[in-house]
Amino acid sequence: MTEISATDLLDRLGTAADTLERKIADLADDDVRAATELPDWSRGHVLAHLAGVCNAMARQVEYAVRGEKVEMYDGGMAGRTQAIEMAAGLGAAEHRIAVDAALGRALHAFDGLAADQWELPISYRGGVVRDGGLALWRELVIHLSDLDVGRGPETWSKEFCLYLVDFLAARVPGGSRFKLLPLGLPAQAIGGGENTVSISGMLTDIAAWLAGRTPTLGTLRAEAAADSVPLPDLLPWPAPATAK
Repeated sequence: MTEISATDLLDRLGTAADTLERKIADLADDDVRAATELPDWSRGHVLAHLAGVCNAMARQVEYAVRGEKVEMYDGGMAGRTQAIEMAAGLGAAEHRIAVDAALGRALHAFDGLAADQWELPISYRGGVVRDGGLALWRELVIHLSDLDVGRGPETWSKEFCLYLVDFLAARVPGGSRFKLLPLGLPAQAIGGGENTVSISGMLTDIAAWLAGRTPTLGTLRAEAAADSVPLPDLLPWPAPATAK
């Protein structure tokens, strides 16, 4: 897909942040304790993770502009998990305060970048600041869907879905090639193997499936050698830093 400019990415981040804040504004304590489709995670876990990833990505940028790198999470993935578990049981108001503050910090960090600073190296995935911005966009949109507050995968934009398909091509198992046939859109192939599986359905459903989420607009269909087959198993996400 066409590369997203820094200006457009800032716009997407701002929109995602505004939508998240608006959708969690009326959550009550009981709502926060409700389970999600993510194994063993309540809405409180998702909210704690969102606050954590915003602060972590802001820190990546803050260090990058000083010419330094820093670990994504204090204490690595174990520290990330501990922080989520400790904060998951907070009340709805406390979660809103934490998420709002973390969003503000992250947006401020990215908004203050000069054009060349988007290419500064960060420790996250061994990438650059731009990769961190894309990751934050991804986290905000997908985890908002996980909260089940009326912004499921069916609301994901075409631009976001195409970006997600490209990013998640790494989940295609070795030896396989997926021919994606989104309804009303051009076909797209991901994976470099010889065993081809065709997958047809709505683009949002294809993106949701690749992201490990439940398709919401219809039934995805998979075919191999002109026969219907189950949807293929997928490899894990491209890096452990985005587990869940």
